[in-house]
Amino acid sequence: MLLGFEEYEVQAQRLAKALGRSYARVDVHEFPDGESKVTLPAKLPAHVVFCRSLDRPNNKLIELLLAATTARQLGAQRLTLVVPYLCYMRQDTAFVAGEAISQTIIGQFLADIFDDVITVDPHLHRTHNLKDAVPAANAVALSATTAMCDFLLSHPDVILLGPDSESVQWVRSIAEVSGLAYGVAEKLRLGDREIQITLPDLDLTEKSVVLVDDVISSGETMAIAAKCCFEKGAKRVDVLATHALFAQSAVERFQQVGVGEVWSTDSIPHSSNCISLAGLFAEAVQAIT
Repeated sequence: MLLGFEEYEVQAQRLAKALGRSYARVDVHEFPDGESKVTLPAKLPAHVVFCRSLDRPNNKLIELLLAATTARQLGAQRLTLVVPYLCYMRQDTAFVAGEAISQTIIGQFLADIFDDVITVDPHLHRTHNLKDAVPAANAVALSATTAMCDFLLSHPDVILLGPDSESVQWVRSIAEVSGLAYGVAEKLRLGDREIQITLPDLDLTEKSVVLVDDVISSGETMAIAAKCCFEKGAKRVDVLATHALFAQSAVERFQQVGVGEVWSTDSIPHSSNCISLAGLFAEAVQAIT
């Protein structure tokens, strides 16, 4: 059985269909004091797959703890978590004394309640293996690049551009499969809100550019990179990302600098979603079972 939650139900139902499994929603009721009451189906099979994306994660983590523990009490022997967006992965070290290293804390939390954790394009930098962050029996990090390549088949004459060095793995992977030209910009952070982007030595005159990254949060890095592309003569700039986190007013910021389309996978529900991950996740669940 696959269990989903209301805010990610459409995507969870797609995954259940791809797996050929029955689907049920975990009912969550929030009390006036902010506490949650979680209700699961009264009868569960031995293997239960939960599907929930962990953007805006704090309440969701508590609800997953309640749901997973209840599933065990109801007889489930194996719990798999499909978590399209995996939260708290950025903080992988303490930069000043006393800082919580949230990556390992949340990773251990999830590993303690789930046997399998499957995600896509987790935001890992100094940690190169998901299992080092999430020490579950099975910790699987997938890549959305193949699905992105399939999507870009309808855009054959673009140049791919990563906005900074952290984006190189996604841009290069897509370029190698698709055969598209690519480059990676350099980013220099001058302050909390001031960023300088230096584009690679590519001729962008009258070219269409697709900026590619794993996560779009505030969108400021992508917006500045797009502006630089137009200054180098690009006729069009679109944006493609795995995770459309879109904190603050990223879409409006893109519009200000002239970005055309914004495309994303459905790892986080957003109007830019145009790439389904159901098939990718279904293959991963089937591979471990």
